[in-house]
Amino acid sequence: MTTTLAIIAFCVVATLTACGARESPRPPLEEDLAAIEAFNQRYLKAINDEDIAALSSLTTEGHIMFAPNRPPIVGKAANDEANGRAFEQFDFVETWTPVETVVSGDWGHQRGTFTVVAIPKAGGERRELSGNFLRIYERQPDGEWRMIRDMFNSDGPPAGN
Repeated sequence: MTTTLAIIAFCVVATLTACGARESPRPPLEEDLAAIEAFNQRYLKAINDEDIAALSSLTTEGHIMFAPNRPPIVGKAANDEANGRAFEQFDFVETWTPVETVVSGDWGHQRGTFTVVAIPKAGGERRELSGNFLRIYERQPDGEWRMIRDMFNSDGPPAGN
C-alpha cells in the first residue's frame, strides 16, 4: 500500500510540475505582426541607408539569402560581405509590400512584393527590378524577431533574355 501511495504521489507531483513548467505565454498575434513590421522597417532602412553595421545587427549567424541565379549566401559573414560589395557599387532605393504574414509560435513567414532601384556609384544606367519575396523569421531568446531566410525572384525574364 505504501508503495502504491508513493507512486501515486510521484505521479501527481510530476503532473503538477509539468503543468507549471509550461512556456511563458506568447504575445497576442497583433503584437507579433507589429514587431515583424517594425523589424522590416529597420532592415529596409539599413539597406536604403547603406548601413552595413545596422544590417548586420539585424541578422543571425545562420541567416541565408537565396537570390536568383546564384548559390545561397550562407551565414552572417557571407551576407555582410555580399551587402558590403553591393553598397560599394550602388545606391539603393528599395520598397517592400507585404501581402501575407503568418506567425506560429516562435516562427513566422511573410510573402510580398518588392521594388528596387540600383544606381551605379561610378555612373551609368540605373537598374530597376521588381519581384516577389518569401522570408522566414524566428523569435530570438530575447523576444526580438529576426529574418533567418530571405528568398526573392524578379517578375521579369533573366538578364540577357
